[in-house]
Amino acid sequence: MAIATTSSTSTRRARGGPVRAHKLLQLNWFGGLAGWIWLAIVVIPLYWIVVTSFKDQSDYFTQNPFALPSAPTSENYKLVIESDFPRYFINSVIVTIGTIVPAVGISFMAAYAIIRGAGSRFLAGVNGMFLMGLAIPLQATIIPVYLLIIKMHLYDSLLALILPSVAFSIPLSVLVLSNFIRDVPKELFESMRVDGATEWGMLRTLAFPLTRPALVTVSIYNGLAVWNGFLLPLILTQSPDKRTLPLALWTFQGQYSVNVPAVLASVVLTTLPIVILYAVSRRQLLSGLTAGFSR
Repeated sequence: MAIATTSSTSTRRARGGPVRAHKLLQLNWFGGLAGWIWLAIVVIPLYWIVVTSFKDQSDYFTQNPFALPSAPTSENYKLVIESDFPRYFINSVIVTIGTIVPAVGISFMAAYAIIRGAGSRFLAGVNGMFLMGLAIPLQATIIPVYLLIIKMHLYDSLLALILPSVAFSIPLSVLVLSNFIRDVPKELFESMRVDGATEWGMLRTLAFPLTRPALVTVSIYNGLAVWNGFLLPLILTQSPDKRTLPLALWTFQGQYSVNVPAVLASVVLTTLPIVILYAVSRRQLLSGLTAGFSR
């Protein structure tokens, strides 16, 4: 009787197997279709930007927007480079590096102190302040930030862009780095403490190597936010020589028209360093994003 029951159960499973596989196949078809649709949504605008950047301004209004240029030209890129693009590029690099280095350094030390001093009420309050900073958008504080920059006599300078960017980069960086430092086994800290290591020594030789993927991830995330930032340069700078790349797009906007191919050429040149950075640090970035799931 048991043998018959077992055989009938196995028969039902065998019959149900193809049905389940067919259902999974249908779900995969829907998933694949959604993936192709999303790929088209992402790729088509990029294709249009690159193709249009090689078109003449007159061809932009007469040809099909998605057609290849009949006579490709590099005049748009030449115009962008001759319109003080190197100056804007250097300004963006200075602001980005000047934000990432102090923001990540301060966040790393703050996250280490919060995790190592978990029983301290003061550090718990500091952590709460950082978490509150995540709930405050930049747009809500732009007027107080503007007044502070004026009081500090930093208006129309690159430092006026760096200081607020550092402040707004710290809360999220502390949150991410705290989670990574929390995953470091406490036994490792205790063994180094027994060997006579100081907190600075453990921070440098233990916490830093183990949280390097998180540091790279936080640096790239903050760098992208600062590199593409538009509101702070718009409000806190005025001189053309203090403009960053997002503000450089205004150079190709006239009173009654916009040189769209030149604007898109500027967009391509602005995005190119980000693409190169991602290609170089892709492994570290993916490692930092997926480390929390693999532990």
